Amino acid sequence: MTDHPSATDHLPARHPRTSHDARPVHPAAWWLWSLSLGTAATRTTNPLLLALLVATSAYVVQASRPHTPWSRSYSAFVKLAVTVLLVRLVFAVALGSPIPGTHTLVTLPEVPLPHWAQGIRIGGDLTAEALLFALYDGLKLATLLVCVGAANALASPTRLLKTLPGALYETGVAVVVALTFAPHLIADVHRLRAARRLRGRPDRGLRGLLQVGLPVLEGALERSVALAAAMDARGYGRTADLPAALRRTTTALTLGGLPGACAGTYGLLTAEGGTYGVPVLLAGVAAALAGLWLGGRRSPRTRYRPDTWNARSCLVAASGTAVAALLTAAAASDPAALHPGVVPLVAPVLPLGPAAAVLLGLLPAFLAPAKPARHKEQPS
Repeated sequence: MTDHPSATDHLPARHPRTSHDARPVHPAAWWLWSLSLGTAATRTTNPLLLALLVATSAYVVQASRPHTPWSRSYSAFVKLAVTVLLVRLVFAVALGSPIPGTHTLVTLPEVPLPHWAQGIRIGGDLTAEALLFALYDGLKLATLLVCVGAANALASPTRLLKTLPGALYETGVAVVVALTFAPHLIADVHRLRAARRLRGRPDRGLRGLLQVGLPVLEGALERSVALAAAMDARGYGRTADLPAALRRTTTALTLGGLPGACAGTYGLLTAEGGTYGVPVLLAGVAAALAGLWLGGRRSPRTRYRPDTWNARSCLVAASGTAVAALLTAAAASDPAALHPGVVPLVAPVLPLGPAAAVLLGLLPAFLAPAKPARHKEQPS
């Protein structure tokens, strides 16, 4: 007797839900991880360590970024970082550098300047020391931009907005709209270029750029109008009526806490304020947080399925914080290894301790791998 296939035979097999599908990494954890790597990049000018930081962020983005439009913004930030590095080198070549050097690479025609422009030089001798100093300085800024690009590719801006306290909701909306402009713009450019290629039209060069630019700007304008209508329909900007005493208490705590936090931070950075810096900083932060909590009661809104800090989120944030803390400590204990000299010219050496600290930033690639894209199976 032949068995007839049932209706469920053509359905794809359901795989058991894995542990990393249950709760995603908190978006604030991704931003904290990325900004910590950027902080570590500001602690050194060693090109080997900076290249290792870039490779770490690239590997984590490749392994953990979701299949979303904003995840494509990482390549744009890499191109921006390369552009910043090239501009820094061009400025060093054209305007000279205050770094003294004896190894002259080329002598450019020098433009005579008036006496009031002393200290500025256009052209002249280009030394290897000045060019290497500009390379180290530009590479540090480029690494910082790459780390910020990693945060844009890994964290969902809308999920990040949901985690902000109610008192910062309006400011957070403006920041999120600004952050999502570049990813959506890049997605529109990719979509329009693909459509032009399918139609056999040029998508590169000046002509392709001009013909793609107008639809992209039109799409950005339409998206802005749609966003404004959606915000108005959802009651954006509506506030709840609170007692006058509560409003005055919120204002006093916020205005008193922020200057206290600034004064405490200044005390920590100076040798004379080491005794009062910590208590003033803690009191200021506590007052500011209390003011934000009370101010959040003005925003009558609810959160649908709010993100929570799970164990993986804590580990992701801790890995980036550890990289920043260890490189900051290494910069204070062994500044020569993290800041190789250019006068005289010496080859940079990779310090093993800070390099191992940077490798701790690879932990999110194994803790939060990207979910595979789901494709519909075709019946055979």
